[in-house]
Amino acid sequence: MKSEPIALPADPADAEDFDTTAEALDRGQRARLIRRTRTGLGLSQSEFASRFRVPIGTLRDWEQARTAAPDFAIAYVRVIGQHPEMVAKAVA
Repeated sequence: MKSEPIALPADPADAEDFDTTAEALDRGQRARLIRRTRTGLGLSQSEFASRFRVPIGTLRDWEQARTAAPDFAIAYVRVIGQHPEMVAKAVA
């Protein structure tokens, strides 16, 4: 098992804090972008998934940072954020 270097060490004053790797930080940033885009459009996870043809389970995994959204998905979400009506029309 390969051990990744720690990007953000745990706060010693917080017993519930933990070390974080660079990969985990990236996954969290991707999750935040997706969640902010969706909530900025005023859509629930179910509405967003249906409107933009993203499997609901996949969207939940990305938003909760259980899995990292791939680069193409991040690009897709950025386009959705800029042109939501155009994307919805294109995938309808």
